[in-house]
Amino acid sequence: MKICNKCSAQNPADAQFCYCCGQKLTTDAQTQKQVRYCPVCGSPNDWDARFCTNCGANLQVQSHTGNENILDSATRKINGWTGENRKVKLNLAQLFSQVFKKHTQEEADEIFIAGTKTTTPSLQQVSTSPVTPWLYSRVLAATLLVVALLWTCSFVFENTYTLISLIFFSGFAIPVALLIFFFETNVYKNISIFEAVKTFIIGGALSLVSTMIMYTIFGSGNFSLLGALLIGFVEETGKLLIVLYYVNKKNYSHIFNGLLVGAAVGAGFAAFENVGYVAEYGLKIAILRSFTSIGSHAIWTGILGAAIVMIKRDRKFNGEMLLDHRFINFYLLVVILHGLWDADIFNNLIKLMALTVAGWVAILVLIHAGLREIKQIQHNLTEKEANENEEMS
Repeated sequence: MKICNKCSAQNPADAQFCYCCGQKLTTDAQTQKQVRYCPVCGSPNDWDARFCTNCGANLQVQSHTGNENILDSATRKINGWTGENRKVKLNLAQLFSQVFKKHTQEEADEIFIAGTKTTTPSLQQVSTSPVTPWLYSRVLAATLLVVALLWTCSFVFENTYTLISLIFFSGFAIPVALLIFFFETNVYKNISIFEAVKTFIIGGALSLVSTMIMYTIFGSGNFSLLGALLIGFVEETGKLLIVLYYVNKKNYSHIFNGLLVGAAVGAGFAAFENVGYVAEYGLKIAILRSFTSIGSHAIWTGILGAAIVMIKRDRKFNGEMLLDHRFINFYLLVVILHGLWDADIFNNLIKLMALTVAGWVAILVLIHAGLREIKQIQHNLTEKEANENEEMS
């Protein structure tokens, strides 16, 4: 097996160029060090290391898959698409650990000023600690409070002037909270809140247009299983085109960047669609449907965004990248999730809950992969610096 010196992807022993980034592969034993990732903390170690240099875990223990449960098998499978063949422990308590703690206005301000030239950390300074977002919960609470107040005005006091505001805020509440969630989890802090909101609004609107164009080409489908899968194909491809535009334009090359850009486009799509449900289903049903946004478009398109940057890295995008098996796996996953979501099968509530969990499992595995990516980048930078110092001496 050959390890790419540029992106650290593992390639077949007879490969001449890296399948991930196109870098020419060498056969020099000193430059082709294999890396063993710690099964506990995910830190990279030398292949022959017995214990993790970061947490001390035993690296020689072989994993056993025979007695894995469904969740472990799912995380192992999805994580395998990111380049690491092991299950991922999903620590929800850690993920939500900051949500119920008290935070200051200064802490919130510090989150929102990320993404400028002076607030973007260097790659060596990027945190590799588990992500613990919290500000999104405050944004969600505030918007839901506004929805409750507007509902009271509209239906208790029968004030029709507040109906439009109620429709708007109820449709945007969950998508905006998801946007902030992914903004917080972007530990590179290289995308500003202005850029994220702009992608949410303009990218969301553009994705609606691209989806409508796709519908004129492929048809609108129906709510049978096959018809719903067609809807999934059309809408996810329509959103994907807009994500590709943003990723290529800004040359995003990190998983967390892809998650944020994809989620921003998907959340914008969901927000506009939620408001549009009123015309077809009525206000009350539309508001209820708005709350299901927690497991739909933002999640699906976030997955696609992460998949795109995994295959693109810092190269200019070309169509052949879409044939990469890693992207195909994630794309099919998203289309199937979307298709099952829309299909008129099974118990609707149970189905939506199960699909929401499935989507978030994929997101959490990608967050794990994003942290692993940072550790690998920093590991490579440290080795490069050490080699340069050795050559100079």
